Amino acid sequence: MMRTPLRPLARILEARQKGENPDAIEKENRRLRHEQMRDRTRLQSEGRLLVLGVMFFCAFGVIGARMGAIAATEPVEPRAASTGASIVASRADIVDRRGRVLATNMDTHSLYAHPQQMIEPDRTAKELGKIFPDMDVEAMARRFNDPKKKFMWVRKKLSPEQMQAVHDIGEPGLLFGPREMRLYPNGAIAAHVLGGAGFGREGVHSAEVIGTAGIEKFFDEELRNPAREGAPLELSLDLSVQAASEDVLYAGMKLLNAKGAASVLMDVHTGEVISIVSLPDFDPNDRPNPLVEGNPSDSPLFNRAVQGVYELGSTFKIFAAAQAMDLGLVNPNTVIDTRPPMKVGGHQIGEFKKKNYGQISVSEIIIKSSNRGTGKMALAIGPKRQQEFLRSLGFFDPTPAEIVEAKGGKPLLPKRWTDLSAVTISYGHGISTTPLHLAAGYAAIANGGIAVKPTLLKQNGAQDGPRVMSEQVAAASRLMLRQVVTEGTASFGEVPGYHVGGKTGTADKPKERGGGYYDDKVIATFATLFPAHDPKYVLIVTLDEPVETSGEKPRRTAGWTAVPVAAEMIGRVAPLLGLRPEYNTGQLESVVRIKQ
Repeated sequence: MMRTPLRPLARILEARQKGENPDAIEKENRRLRHEQMRDRTRLQSEGRLLVLGVMFFCAFGVIGARMGAIAATEPVEPRAASTGASIVASRADIVDRRGRVLATNMDTHSLYAHPQQMIEPDRTAKELGKIFPDMDVEAMARRFNDPKKKFMWVRKKLSPEQMQAVHDIGEPGLLFGPREMRLYPNGAIAAHVLGGAGFGREGVHSAEVIGTAGIEKFFDEELRNPAREGAPLELSLDLSVQAASEDVLYAGMKLLNAKGAASVLMDVHTGEVISIVSLPDFDPNDRPNPLVEGNPSDSPLFNRAVQGVYELGSTFKIFAAAQAMDLGLVNPNTVIDTRPPMKVGGHQIGEFKKKNYGQISVSEIIIKSSNRGTGKMALAIGPKRQQEFLRSLGFFDPTPAEIVEAKGGKPLLPKRWTDLSAVTISYGHGISTTPLHLAAGYAAIANGGIAVKPTLLKQNGAQDGPRVMSEQVAAASRLMLRQVVTEGTASFGEVPGYHVGGKTGTADKPKERGGGYYDDKVIATFATLFPAHDPKYVLIVTLDEPVETSGEKPRRTAGWTAVPVAAEMIGRVAPLLGLRPEYNTGQLESVVRIKQ
């Protein structure tokens, strides 16, 4: 900017020549300079005021818009500030081995109330009682009329029909909040595996869905992990096989007047549990409350397949025979004297119905289910080696199945493992395990001697577990189990085309108090593998207090109860598993070929 001098020399000289006062020129120039400075400062101030005005206008506009938005939304109960993470409502789906949905999420609404905003609290309570019959109308009315109440939950989740009915009441103090809930589209199918889910941290506009039991709780953090990016959790279960197994087992339980039942179907190579059933069951969409008194096994929440520890009877005899053969103590044709008396530790070892099988081979001991024969093999093995073998099969610890209830199925073992313990355990008494333990033990025989761990997750291949017996011993054991069905106590277990092998077990049920056993209550079990010549699957069926009443006298043994149920189940599920029946048609004689 050019600056004009206050006393320009040319004008000063000109003024002196004319006799004028040069100071007047300086005064005039000073005046003009001050006016320019004033005008420039005024322009700057006006610009600053304009910018400040625009800023204030924008600020008040934003505040006004926010106040309008808040005024237009439904009121929310104030909550204390929290430094925790925000509520994560999304949860990954659970699917079966073929990708069919077992558990998913569904959008729903919660119902809450602001009692201080209610117009007719008493009428509202009565109308809600009509919509929710289980609601205590009087208690709800008292809460609605409580002047200290500002906020209260009425229902954590609503069906669309219930939501519309509540909306029709027209009470401004009743409000809805959106949220997700866990949905099990197949109802009670695989209920004990899935377990169930509930709400954790809750807000008016969202709720945290958390697992409360089963695989939902075992994988709770994994299912809620946003890093999954919606990838479902794949289980080893087959929905079709699971449904068929439940149908057959339920029918068998009712037909045989059993108190409860369990079944396990497992792939012998991968350890995958294809179906696992516990009856009675429940609907995880409406999970019942646990029992607060009485026997826990009376609750439908009790998982008999992984929590129920039972003496599984003669199903254990094949383990004694397999170990004795693996140690080189016997072979299938070794003759053992099973004639009475046999006394161990001051106790007589008897046979079922006081039978005397005489001198029979190891194969016949398994076929006829001789207690004395199995006990003598156990004595030859010895308590220490017996413990090591059963431990290698997983009978000393809870199964590693991926549900929280599995850790409650710890086997019951004798405090002192004496010779008497070894004998009784050899035929399934004195040791209590779960049906899932038994399935894993039989899988080792079925797959050629490799121990496997049961899993509820889909696998990509066979397990590489430790070898617990030779392939030759496993093959000989499978032949014995096949003969049990064709010649022995499981004659009702044959399924045409599938070459079933297995072993029955009938154990007296122990009394809950006072010790001893019931005379008329048993746990009946049939442990089976199929096809026997090339096993793919192991099936365990256990019935609690069954009784077959078609004859003159009630029959409770596994051959009359658990075996027919298992045979029916194999006939139903084998085609679903892709197993084609193999029929021996024999020679066709006198066939005449006709030429056309």
